[in-house]
Amino acid sequence: MTTVKISLNSIDKVKSFVRDVTTFDCDFDLISGRYVIDAKSIMGIFSLDLSKDIDLSIHSEDNIEAVLKMLEPYLVK
Repeated sequence: MTTVKISLNSIDKVKSFVRDVTTFDCDFDLISGRYVIDAKSIMGIFSLDLSKDIDLSIHSEDNIEAVLKMLEPYLVK
């Protein structure tokens, strides 16, 4: 499992993020405080405080390089 920090501070960014993560056949969890949300659930994402950075847990080791490359526009640097 790999965890990275991402930012989803606009509606368009959330929509494109969900579209991108659903192309992968692995589980993604968004963690904000005590809440853990399925990252493929657009309704779940909108229940989070999107003004803050969010931890993303990637439950895969197989194609982690491809996943991280897809996540580049969302990563907090």
